[in-house]
Amino acid sequence: MDSTGTLRKPRVNAIEYMRGISMLGVVGIHVGSQYIVNNTVANMHLVAVFEIVTRFSVPIFFFISAFGLFYNLDWDKKLNYGKFIRKRFKTVVVPYLAWSVFYLLLYGSHYDNMAVFKPIHVLFVLFFGLACYQLYFMVILIWFYLLMPLWIFIVKRMDYSRLTVMFVLQIIFDYYSSFVMNPYGITNSLLRDLLVYRLNYWVLHYIFIFIIGGYIAVHFKEFQLFMKNKRAEIAVFFLLSLIGILAYYYYCLFGKGYTLLEAINTAHQLSPAGVFYTLGATIFLFSEFYHADRVKLVKNIFSPLGKHSYFAYLCHPVFISLLAAILGRLNLMMTGFISIVFYCGTVFLAVLAAIICRNFSEKYFPYLNALTIGKYPRHK
Repeated sequence: MDSTGTLRKPRVNAIEYMRGISMLGVVGIHVGSQYIVNNTVANMHLVAVFEIVTRFSVPIFFFISAFGLFYNLDWDKKLNYGKFIRKRFKTVVVPYLAWSVFYLLLYGSHYDNMAVFKPIHVLFVLFFGLACYQLYFMVILIWFYLLMPLWIFIVKRMDYSRLTVMFVLQIIFDYYSSFVMNPYGITNSLLRDLLVYRLNYWVLHYIFIFIIGGYIAVHFKEFQLFMKNKRAEIAVFFLLSLIGILAYYYYCLFGKGYTLLEAINTAHQLSPAGVFYTLGATIFLFSEFYHADRVKLVKNIFSPLGKHSYFAYLCHPVFISLLAAILGRLNLMMTGFISIVFYCGTVFLAVLAAIICRNFSEKYFPYLNALTIGKYPRHK
């Protein structure tokens, strides 16, 4: 039971494991970008592993967030919106602001550019999540939280047919936003910025994966049965969706003559193939981790990764920059082998930093965890 005496639902460890593997995927995407930029003859297949296979990572974070929200939601009570927002402010907004200030100070001092600290610029950066390239996720998440009553309204009325319609609409909207919309010709600077940076705050890009996370949480008993009876079909759908997005990537390279950078910027998670892959990977990983929950090796690897994924996700650009600087000092080009070592080093350092910070905070300064991951000391 929780502090109010309410009987809590059983913990779903598969969600924590998914959080860990998603963090690994995000690091892969960002290391892949370093590999492409710093190697003019980068191996296209290694790029596919770094940049295409990992494309489920960010959308799955929204799925996980929705699942957690709706799994613990009491449907018999009206949402206490004020209490809900205050709690999310402490767990997401405070860390977002803390990490944004950290990156503004880090990069501002590095480039000796005091203009980044002007109030208007700071507000601009905070609104769009531009202090560092991974922080936009938190901006979108904040908007999802702010609109929670809307998501409850939708999930309560959702069924298979409506989910199918929403999935189709998601593909259409993401395609239009990614490949058709062109805001750069707009003369009004405010409107142009709102549209140029739309990927950083428009929840509509990820509404389907969020809603299906909530729907599965509400109907989890039925989903457990689905995973048990359809495990093979789930795996086949995942493989077909993976083949689909990889085929699209290689088509961009060989069929359209795109560069590696152009190809990964086309075959991303918001492309039609990417939306299918997001769904396939999400259900597959949930199913496999759910069935492997009692496997000791899985627990030993993915439970710590999931536990420390939040901090590692937020801090990993620091170690990417550090390792890139070391390579520059050593005058080393990022070959395929070095990029793999670079990736492993980034993950190791980010997770190690998460462990050190959490342990230090728990022993000496409790509010460090509050600022960095929204975890507050329990009142005795």
